[in-house]
Amino acid sequence: MQLQQFSLLLSLVAPVLAGVQEIWWNLTWVENVNPDGLFERRAVGVNGSWPPPPMDVHTNDSLLVHVTNSLDAPSTLHHHGMFFNSTSWMDGAQGVSECGIPPGGQFDYEIALNSSDQWGTYWVHAHASGQYVDGLRAPFVLHPPKEAHSYDEEFTIILGDWYHDEHAVLLHQFINIANPGGAEPVPGRDTNGSPVHMQEVDTGYHYADSALIYFAQNATYLGPIAGTSPAPVTSAVGFNENATLPFQPGKTYRLRIINTSGFAAFFFWIDGHDMRIIEVDGTDVEESPIDLIGLTVAQRYSVLVTARNDTAANWAIHANMDTDMFDTVPETLNPNVTSSITYSSSSPLTDLGFVDEYHDVDDVSLVPVIKVPQVPSTRTIELEVSFDTMDDGTNHAMFNQITYNTPLVPAVFSALSLDNNATVAEAYGPTSFVIEHLDVIDIVIKNGDAGKHPFHLHGHKYQIVGRSEDYTSNDPALNPPIVEGQANPIRRDTVQVPSMHSVTLRVIADNPGVWLLHCHIEWHLEVGLAIQLIEAPLVMQQRNSPPQLIRDHCAALGKGTSGNAAGRASTTDLTGLPLGPFPQVLGWRPKGIGAMFGCVLTAVLGMATVTWYALGGQLTEEEVEEEVKAGIAAKEARGKRLWSFGRN
Repeated sequence: MQLQQFSLLLSLVAPVLAGVQEIWWNLTWVENVNPDGLFERRAVGVNGSWPPPPMDVHTNDSLLVHVTNSLDAPSTLHHHGMFFNSTSWMDGAQGVSECGIPPGGQFDYEIALNSSDQWGTYWVHAHASGQYVDGLRAPFVLHPPKEAHSYDEEFTIILGDWYHDEHAVLLHQFINIANPGGAEPVPGRDTNGSPVHMQEVDTGYHYADSALIYFAQNATYLGPIAGTSPAPVTSAVGFNENATLPFQPGKTYRLRIINTSGFAAFFFWIDGHDMRIIEVDGTDVEESPIDLIGLTVAQRYSVLVTARNDTAANWAIHANMDTDMFDTVPETLNPNVTSSITYSSSSPLTDLGFVDEYHDVDDVSLVPVIKVPQVPSTRTIELEVSFDTMDDGTNHAMFNQITYNTPLVPAVFSALSLDNNATVAEAYGPTSFVIEHLDVIDIVIKNGDAGKHPFHLHGHKYQIVGRSEDYTSNDPALNPPIVEGQANPIRRDTVQVPSMHSVTLRVIADNPGVWLLHCHIEWHLEVGLAIQLIEAPLVMQQRNSPPQLIRDHCAALGKGTSGNAAGRASTTDLTGLPLGPFPQVLGWRPKGIGAMFGCVLTAVLGMATVTWYALGGQLTEEEVEEEVKAGIAAKEARGKRLWSFGRN
């Protein structure tokens, strides 16, 4: 009895001991932001400054982020990699888990860190209207009571591509019949320093103005190197060559590396120092030595670096864009940025230049510290990636030949309002999959596109249980079967899939909610490279309910919060739901057949007329008119018969 009373007392005290860390973010435009020193532009910042402040939290706390949207468009925050157990409306995916915070509106994002069993390196970013491309992104570090690895000090390294044109301008140029090949809108620059817009570039290809690297520690960004003169608005933060990490001889440092880009992947290394990987996307792993780390968009790695024992030299830190992602690299683009490690301000900088060869991280060879065995799958979802010029002349992305469109009603509200019909996948629109509670799903992503793609699943970490170098091959060396019974596969939330490769992601459906799976290249998400997973909708209905304010936001934005994807109380009637564009249909269609028949008929009549006149035949004007009328009538009749076979 006393033990029961003591347990009850602990249960009452524990929430108080855990504590709540509160953060207030006012989302604002900030003018004259110039982190690369090349061009001033406005960017989306927080509380009137840019970059948004780092989040640094202990996992025995809950996090409450109070957001005010002072922008001129709806906004959200997505805490990338967080599970949001059974509360997917806190996930921040506009059109999926919420409608967005309207201009002038407020919302509190609740992240229950003390019950999520998560720690490590994450980041927070907008998940609405491409606002993270315009600057709304920041590191998010979670500290457990005891780390799996020992080190003396830590720094966070933020990588990102930087645009000199705003997302809305670039998106309009990207999804455009003038860009049928789908060249990603990463703007180039001319030699006099002004931004180059898409219509000014002869090739139609556009590339990153610059790359950024900057550092944070303990929820604060590191300032610029003493004696440098950065641009005024961003002068409190050191960027690129004005940024440095202070090292002390003999100490071991944890470096948390985050790629916050909208498009560019990076290769990262440090001259004169060895690295050992200890974390992948919030998963602690056994130490694994590596000389260079490739990070695709949204990936994170932690490495241990032991400082040298002398202070005779400072050393270069390199972050080079993966230019294989770009169609063409213009001469005016420098895709490589360099910062430094400083042992002594009086020592020279040693820069060893380029490496001989880039390589990716073999993530499937990394071993998680906490062992989670592979369990057998109960269902497989296969997704094949493709891009094409569509029937409206624009270029779009597709999974299984279908491009994703945001539903009129966010799927989280459809799942909560459709009662037993919430288990019908068709109610959520195309590219939606309903999965049952505690199913074990294999998601097989086959990249049929020519480029690499980073895929992120919200609300989960998956196990990577298989990779193929050519998913079309019958050669088991290139396309091996899945090995069952793996003791401890790597777990992460963002995976890169190269061209013609495939990856098999094993997911346990233990988090009822609605979760987006998408390419994390922002431009590819904008053109439809996404699906929705509706996980255990009947269990969702029995658990927590979203706050009324989130429904009020939908009403303010003219969006519904009940019914299917089109807002109708039906599983089949999706009238009004945006669909397409669709792949062009090749081959002969009824309209084409009719047009060709008309052309041939006209040609035959013309040749017959020429022959008739050549043979001395004469027609009166009345006879010519009757011939023409008869021809038109015959053509119309044939057209009607042809169209009875189907519609184009």
